Amino acid sequence: MKVEPLGKNGYTLVIGRFGAFGYEVEPKIGLELLPPEEGVYRIRTIPIPDYQAPGYDVDYRSALRLIENSASNDLTNLGEITRVEWELDLTVYIHFPRFIQRIPKSLIHSTGDRLLNQIVRQVSRRLTHKVQEDFHQSLGIPIPVKSKKKQSH
Repeated sequence: MKVEPLGKNGYTLVIGRFGAFGYEVEPKIGLELLPPEEGVYRIRTIPIPDYQAPGYDVDYRSALRLIENSASNDLTNLGEITRVEWELDLTVYIHFPRFIQRIPKSLIHSTGDRLLNQIVRQVSRRLTHKVQEDFHQSLGIPIPVKSKKKQSH
């Protein structure tokens, strides 16, 4: 993923190359971080100047809340912990070229769903990792190493 500043509180995000049936797109969207309101942090889609998305449109709206909870029970007293609640409203429109429109609609739909799930998973993993890095770096503490469990197949 590539990120460039866009305006005062925005950025341009280039997600990577994705495709199916010989048709590829490199999604690029403008996102704006809105000022927090009553503990809710929102992000929304904004236009990228002098850019017309080739073959797709994205409408992205998210809200994140940080909720303080007590983490104690009969055995432990961990004190306060912060829980994150995140809502995402994502709409993606894809304008297929004529040659793809000859493929059965059910196959196009299932392939599109699979591709969108792949993009969301990839972006979610990368952003989660980046947020964790930034959080630990801001506190000057090392990032915990994940244990890699052996999985039997």
